[in-house]
Amino acid sequence: MVELIDVTKTYGAPGGAGTVGVLKGITLKVESGRSMVIVGPSGCGKSTLLNIIGGLDRPTSGRVLLDGGNLADRSDDELARIRNRHIGFVFQLHHLLPQCTVLENVLIPTLAERGGRSPRETHARAKDLLARVGLADRLSYRPGELSGGQRQRVAVARALINRPQLLLADEPTGSLDEGTSRSIAELLVELNKDQGVTLIVATHARELAGRIGQVMELSGGVLSDRGRP
Repeated sequence: MVELIDVTKTYGAPGGAGTVGVLKGITLKVESGRSMVIVGPSGCGKSTLLNIIGGLDRPTSGRVLLDGGNLADRSDDELARIRNRHIGFVFQLHHLLPQCTVLENVLIPTLAERGGRSPRETHARAKDLLARVGLADRLSYRPGELSGGQRQRVAVARALINRPQLLLADEPTGSLDEGTSRSIAELLVELNKDQGVTLIVATHARELAGRIGQVMELSGGVLSDRGRP
């Protein structure tokens, strides 16, 4: 379902003195419904790699295939539609809108869909997802009234509202305590199994990596297979 072929990413060096290579010939394949974790220290390029997989950034060279279509060839508008319909994102910071309720935050991605499901259907799905992540009694709360773990659970529900094929999580437990991190990790694993969504997680937390699936390590711009824990 997801395939990267010889993907590179370079940036201009400070002062204009040449370029800096962040990703160097990354080749990767993730089958539909599988889970994978990308580990490596902070600053090694994990977020860059996830952004390229999700169409938030473009590679300097190489191909990024989603169901056989090359994302690198798509226009910005096409990428925006693909992201909204087929890819869910969970970041270290939840990026919830503080003025909106929990339910409203989950429904935000549906606003860009035209001719899709009815408001009744989307509201029912949002409530079901929030119940699934343990927040059925928090629908009318605002982010400021929730704990950090609860806010991240809202972000997970929001990422799933449009039934994405692919869920990308970038350091989803990086700002949480150990117990809450374990809970979020277990939630992601359950969603991968129960809903069949393909899951790719980037993290520097080895314990989180051990709970998810196949482990790939990014170091020096090169991705290597560490197998399964």
